This record gives sequence, C-alpha cells and structure tokens, in this order.
Amino acid sequence: MDPKLGRMASALLALLLLLLGGMSSPSSPHAGLVEKVFQYMDLHQDEFVQLPDGQTLPIPPVILAELGNEPGKPTVCFYGHLDVQPATQADGWLTDPYTLTEVDGKLYGRGATDNKGPVLAWINAMSAFRALEEDLPVNIKVIIEGMEEAGSVALEELVKREKDRFFSSVDYIVISDNLWLSQRRPALIYGTRGNSYFTVEVTCRDQDFHSGTFGGILHEPMADLVALLGSLTDSAGNILIPGIYDHVAPLTEEEKELYGAIDLDLEEYRNSSRVKKFLFNTKEEILMHLWRYPSLSIHGIEGAFDKPGTKTVIPGRVIGKFSIRLVPHMNTSVVEKQVQQHLQYIFSQRNSSNQMDVSMVLGLHPWIANIKDHQYLAAKRAIKTVFGTEPDMIRDGSTIPIAKIFQDIIQKSVLMLPLGTVDDGEHSQNEKINRLNYIEGSKLFAAFFLEVAQLHE
Repeated sequence: MDPKLGRMASALLALLLLLLGGMSSPSSPHAGLVEKVFQYMDLHQDEFVQLPDGQTLPIPPVILAELGNEPGKPTVCFYGHLDVQPATQADGWLTDPYTLTEVDGKLYGRGATDNKGPVLAWINAMSAFRALEEDLPVNIKVIIEGMEEAGSVALEELVKREKDRFFSSVDYIVISDNLWLSQRRPALIYGTRGNSYFTVEVTCRDQDFHSGTFGGILHEPMADLVALLGSLTDSAGNILIPGIYDHVAPLTEEEKELYGAIDLDLEEYRNSSRVKKFLFNTKEEILMHLWRYPSLSIHGIEGAFDKPGTKTVIPGRVIGKFSIRLVPHMNTSVVEKQVQQHLQYIFSQRNSSNQMDVSMVLGLHPWIANIKDHQYLAAKRAIKTVFGTEPDMIRDGSTIPIAKIFQDIIQKSVLMLPLGTVDDGEHSQNEKINRLNYIEGSKLFAAFFLEVAQLHE
C-alpha cells in the first residue's frame, strides 16, 4: 500500500474509533433499550444530518475497521462505499449536487442514498449505543471502499487476502447499497442478477466508404451487424439464443408466493416509469422477468454515424454492444459459448466476406441468499419493530458483484438491507434520501444489532 494511503486509512480509523470508542462493560440488553436508543436518535437527528461546512477528507480506496472482539457475541460486517457517480448542477440538478440540501424532508446530494447515507446510518447506530453508555450487542467489522462506481478494482483480491485474517471471525455480512421497491414499504433483498456484456465486431476495412462510390458492391458491415443484433431477441423480449434458458432455476411454489405478497401498484409503477406499455400485464410476471428470468439488452453501436444531419457513409467497421442479465443457475462461461455459437451461425447464413469477432468483456455471476438464515429473520423482526410492517422480500434486477464475492470467498450469509425508496434517484439528477428513511434506517440498524444478538444466543 502507498504509505500516504496507509496514513490516511490509519487517520480515518482513529477518527472512527474516537467516535465510537469506550464501550461499557458487557450486559444483556435490558427491556426498553430499543426505545431508549430510538429516542436518542430522534433527539439527535439534526446532528446526524449535519449539513456540511465545506470540509473535505481524503478517502483511501479501502478502509477495514473493527469494534469489539468479545467471545460469545456474533460479528457483523458492514460493506459500503463512499465514491459516487459524477454530477454537475448543469446536468439538471436543482441544487449543488455536492452540497447536502434539505427540502421538504428530503436530503438532496450526490451519494445521499448511494451510498453515503446508509454508511452514516450504520455509524449512527453504533454511536447511539456509545452515547447512551450501553454495551454494543454485537462485534462490528466495517469494510468501506472508494472505487465501487469504477468496478471495485482489486476488491476481490483484498477479500481473498483477508479471508483468514480480517474476515475470519465474521458471522454475517450486511450490504445496504440498494433501494426499496416502493415509496412506502421496507424491503429485504435476497438476490441479484449477474451480467455478461458482449461486443460483436464486423469489419470490412479500417476506413469508411462513400455510398455513392461503393454502395451496391459490398457486404456492408452495418447490414451484417443489424442482422446479428436482430437475431438476439423477438418482439416479446424472448432471447433467441439456443439453450440460453436451459440452466434457469425452476420456479417453486414457495417463491411464487413471495411475488404475490409484494407491494407494487402496476399503474403507479408504469406512470412513474413513463412507459406506455410493458411486455407483461401482471405484477407477478413483471417482477419475475425483472428478477428471476434472464434479459438481453442492446446498448449501442460504435463506429456508426450518429450525428444530426445526413451523411452518406458506409462504416467500414462497426461494433455492436449488448448484455445478458443472468439468473441462478446460469454460468457465464456457458453463456459465452452459447452466444458465440449463435452469432457465428447467423453470420455464416449471410455468406458475408466481412470478418466477425465476438467477445465477452464482462462476466458477473448472479447471487442469491437463503431467506431462512438467521440474519434475514433478525432483519424482518427489526423492520417490524421500526416500521410496524413486514418487509417486501424482493430481488434486484441489477448486478452487485460484491455480494457474490463475499458469499463465495468468506462463505458466510450475506444480507441486503436497503434504506432508500424507489424514487431516490441513485446515479441520476437530484439524488436524495428522505430524512425519515435516514433516521429510521439508523434505528433499523440498531434494532438489527439487538435481534442478531438475541438469535445468536
């Protein structure tokens, strides 16, 4: 590690321990402790929000921190990230994206929900026990990185290296880098889709042609590419690659019941999405095709003329880009072979003299958890305590690689416990987290500590 980064990491760790240090002697959580902690958080919520004063701190790529190492207590590890997507007010923000601004109970700012708000909520939960001089019911470990939005560079290598050291005592892993499905009802996430990203390149030569001079006597790369991309799906969204559905996990009755219980107003969902019509008409079908069935999306064509106006060019080389969202029990290497074989067959039918190359440039496996694990039960109880309702049990249609990395390498239960609502706007303009979700989320983490400790006993 760069010595400068090492010093920064040490300084930040010292700051965290200063904030949280000095727990009182161990004692069982007494009756009313939950209410006591919650009342403290209500009284100190302005302090938790703390609109910034312009001070900045350098953030190293990864911080590993721990608090407590008491035998008999479960050890809970929290993962979060502090880096964010780029943003400028000129993008369409109503406020400066890097100045936290509260309007009508909403905290606006880049990273408010993805992922700085949840990271601070976790720290708030720990600091509340410290402020009340109450024993923290669990041992805590924290891994906070600064490169998630850039693909978590080298994070998998770090987790492997620390498997038998920093992570050796970890019992449960919590990630809070997602959103609820609705604006009203909390959720627990137990699965994410993987992703295989492909490029298909068709080349005639490295220079473009004039259509008046060469049109009609060439196998045009763009025509070949359009045919290749058009062979991937039908108008109903079905993937036409042979064998692609062979390894999709079968739908069980138990899983089917989960979809029926989820709070989703289809009309509201359609209106908020500004989509005229979806491919499916029922809540269950839409959710299943978002979460538990694969999808294929075409993302763009590199090398094509895409500027305003008219230009009679024949691109000499074009690259199509598409991805397949993977679900259990699909395998990236199998999918890669299926895609290559399909496109090679389609290309051969065109008898083109051009050259075609297919590459899988990204391969990330899907992740799924056992919702009967202790920490899922603890999270359900904590949500009931804080929000007075049962959570939606949902999956996420996107890809969060760190969950699969933790599960495979550390081989411990991974829980996704989101705090933000569906309209928080992560990665988009005017990203926010509701003050209610931030403060109640801090309470949720505190209640979760107590529930995990009780179940562990």
